[in-house]
Amino acid sequence: MIDVRNLVKEYRGGDGASIRAVDGVSFTVAPGEMVGLLGGNGAGKTTTMRVIATLLAPTAGTVMVAGRDVRDDPIGVRRQLGYVSAATGVPDRLTPGEVLDSHGRIHGLGPHARRARVADLAEALDLTGYLDRPCGRLSSGQRQRVSLGRALVHDPPVLVLDEPTSALDILGARDLFDLLERLRRQGRTILVSTHRLHEIERRCDRFLIIDAGRIVADGTRDDLVRGDARGLEEAFFAAVAPARPA
Repeated sequence: MIDVRNLVKEYRGGDGASIRAVDGVSFTVAPGEMVGLLGGNGAGKTTTMRVIATLLAPTAGTVMVAGRDVRDDPIGVRRQLGYVSAATGVPDRLTPGEVLDSHGRIHGLGPHARRARVADLAEALDLTGYLDRPCGRLSSGQRQRVSLGRALVHDPPVLVLDEPTSALDILGARDLFDLLERLRRQGRTILVSTHRLHEIERRCDRFLIIDAGRIVADGTRDDLVRGDARGLEEAFFAAVAPARPA
């Protein structure tokens, strides 16, 4: 469902020099698979996710989502994909109900389908207590729940979630990953990143570790946690250490 091949993304620096943020990244995510994309700040994970979500154009390489090319058919990709970033971008003046309804409208849902979908998401994401309150009066965690609902309103088969728990407390994070597990069991394809490795260590089917724009490790938790590593965090440090100067 997600097929990334030899992805390169370059930016132009202030001095005019080319900066390569993603350097030949390749990976796939299958239907019903939840994959964790791990990396430090500046490693290239957010850039990779933004290319998959059609928010950035690739410099080179091919990215396919549900058989649609991000370069040739970005609208088709967006119909198949829900994207969440750490920055919620939820309008202050709209209520959660209005946000979800408007995005359902954008994706072509009729009035009855929108009402049913908003009700389902309000219950699943614990939005019912403030569905009619302006988003500007919500906490950061509540706004992130609205952002998640917005990504799910058209029931996409693919989810790309960049730091989705950054504004959530420990209970909210647990509820989110419980929801993601249910969606995965229903066949959704999920690519998720987080700096809180304990949240996903036992949740994801597989992990990709990216450093300096390249994938440096790819495997299940058991594949990565071996030797002296006692957990995913130590395995992460071991994977990125060879790429860093002594």
